[in-house]
Amino acid sequence: MLAELFQLDDVSEDEGNGESLRGGGSEDSYSDEEEEEEEEEEDESCSYSTSSEPQDDSKAVAVIKSVGELSVPEKYKSTHQIRPNCAFPVSQDKEEKCRLVLSYVLKGLKAVDNSIKKESDLPAADPSTPIPLKYEERSQNGARDVEKEIALLLDRVGPCNEELKVTTRSGMLPGTWQHRMKLQLFLKASKAYFVLSDAATNLLKYGRALRYIKLALQCHDGYCSISGGLHPQVLLFHCQCLSLCGDVQLMLAQNASNRAAYLEEYNYQTKDDQEILHCLHRESSCQAFSMATDLASDPEYQLIVSSKCYEAAHDLLTSGVPKDLGQEQLGQVLKRLGNIRNEMGVFYMNQAAAMQAEKQGVRRSVCVAEQELWKKSFSCFEKGMQDFNAISDSVNTALLLCNIGRLMRICAQAHCVTTSEHSRGEFSPGEALYYNKAIDYYQRALKSLGCREGHSAVWDSVNWELSTTYFTLATLLQDYAPLSRKAQEQIEREVTESMMKSLRYCDLQTESARQPLYQYRAATIHHRLASMYHSCYRNQVGDESVRKQHKALAEQHYSKAVRLFISLSEAPCELLRTLLERVAFAEFTMAGQNSSAVKLKTLTGALEIMCETRHAFKLIHKELLEQQEKHQSPAEEDSSSSELNTEEVVKLTGIFEPSFSFLLLQLIKLSTASKRKLGGKEEEQVKIYKNVYSRLLRAEKSVPLIQRVSLFMELLDQLKPTTGSDEARSSS
Repeated sequence: MLAELFQLDDVSEDEGNGESLRGGGSEDSYSDEEEEEEEEEEDESCSYSTSSEPQDDSKAVAVIKSVGELSVPEKYKSTHQIRPNCAFPVSQDKEEKCRLVLSYVLKGLKAVDNSIKKESDLPAADPSTPIPLKYEERSQNGARDVEKEIALLLDRVGPCNEELKVTTRSGMLPGTWQHRMKLQLFLKASKAYFVLSDAATNLLKYGRALRYIKLALQCHDGYCSISGGLHPQVLLFHCQCLSLCGDVQLMLAQNASNRAAYLEEYNYQTKDDQEILHCLHRESSCQAFSMATDLASDPEYQLIVSSKCYEAAHDLLTSGVPKDLGQEQLGQVLKRLGNIRNEMGVFYMNQAAAMQAEKQGVRRSVCVAEQELWKKSFSCFEKGMQDFNAISDSVNTALLLCNIGRLMRICAQAHCVTTSEHSRGEFSPGEALYYNKAIDYYQRALKSLGCREGHSAVWDSVNWELSTTYFTLATLLQDYAPLSRKAQEQIEREVTESMMKSLRYCDLQTESARQPLYQYRAATIHHRLASMYHSCYRNQVGDESVRKQHKALAEQHYSKAVRLFISLSEAPCELLRTLLERVAFAEFTMAGQNSSAVKLKTLTGALEIMCETRHAFKLIHKELLEQQEKHQSPAEEDSSSSELNTEEVVKLTGIFEPSFSFLLLQLIKLSTASKRKLGGKEEEQVKIYKNVYSRLLRAEKSVPLIQRVSLFMELLDQLKPTTGSDEARSSS
């Protein structure tokens, strides 16, 4: 009897066999009748497993830039083995082991089919004819088709109920030994293909992985066709197949540039695969999972398919599998669900941003298509948060909140008002609304994290985004003040409040790669506030106490901005601009003074500030030299991280030169106009002023920029004995 040739465990539903690949499995022994006694001991323990050691799945994912991390199978290896104490007699290679199993399965299926007396109405299968994989492009209704297909599939693979009572497609009677053998063989083939797909995923061979998981699901489809229902262990394995299918589809969506290579892998078939498919076709059409396992060309469709696979696995785990069996896998599926929904949210958000970029500078209101993309993105992010909340994953919840904050900022940018001249209009209420919503989501993200310890990278990232949002809000409010709706004083208060909140989230103390960015942000904030108070001081009339307050605040913020810019080596233009503004502030103050002595003191202080520009010119000169060397040796690669803006330097030197001349001339006039006789030291100072002023006037304007910068440095050096060095001031 053929049953004696295959010592396989019974897989009838009421005996509860057919355990999943990652949840244990029954032992098989394959032997030829003539060699059964010789090989019995060797084949009895023959098995394969996906993991030798359990892996900890409690670690949260730090960054969800892609779901690749979640698709690394090592992170989700089961704590169970398929069969314990395995040792294949031929090879230790996983693929060869699986291929050996599949060859045994094929022999068994052929033997069972030959023993079935009632012939199938189907035409005889031709093993030399490949089974078509039915690759096709999906339409716009693809998402709805997948959802409908998955729903029908879940109804079909429900939990074990009544045993099958009708004959199968091939004429096989339920309950016979052939029926039990075929159930077991289909399940073994499905498990082998699952392991092959898992291994291909590890090797980043996603086309091959999709082909194998398709074969695994086709075997499972055949199993369902001749089974009255599925045992919980089989359902658990089915959930693992769906999860792996979701992983593969997701990785295909993220690696669309390699699609040609993946398509070639996907279309390849071995002779054994073809013959197993022909055996399956005697019992089933094997098309139940076709849409979930097709290699599509649309990344959105692949993301949707991945999501539906995870959703189907989740539904099975919560409805068909006992809690004690599927609890561990449920947490893994929820994490995958959260991440695929994040990926879909990011996908729609990027589409909205691209649509917004296309209409840059064009006077257009927010279109319906943009709003639909926002809604889709927001819905995906919200569902993802629910999944992560269900497994108490606070880190990924925070990152999803951070992504919603980014979405709100995109919405805010879309509400920017453009005038008929295609220029930026006033800061609109819509912008303010969405920027404030973004701030709210970033604050919720920090609240979800609780503290910086344990997840410093995520905390710093959210902290930076929150600071950036406050800074952007304040900058737009300052540069495009809504004076048609609000009073100047109210706008100034709101700008100050938002700038100071942005400054609060600038971590200047913690040493990190982002620290220079924080320093630059803080310096820029102080510079902007100083400029605002400078403007208020110039334009304020009437209340002298308010003017004095604005003057004190301007001086305070200018001083802090200069100190921070000096600490940075890559912001010479910003430092030079801030110092020139500070000199202009002193000049304006001097213009309102009556006493010559007070004016002289103010001008001397302004000249000291002007001398601090030597540090900025030194950095600029160094950058110009590097640029010059680079042009002389174009073959050498540029190692500098930033490129000097020479146009900005030319503009600033055009401001520096007349301001420097004015200061020197006024100092000479006030010093020589004094009725009292000058002392020796004062007389020496005036001589230096005159010499520097004379050289500045006689300087050629047409010389290269680097020579002009060198001259400025030389002239400023001549003033150092009388005004003090910029290094001394910067260190104080």
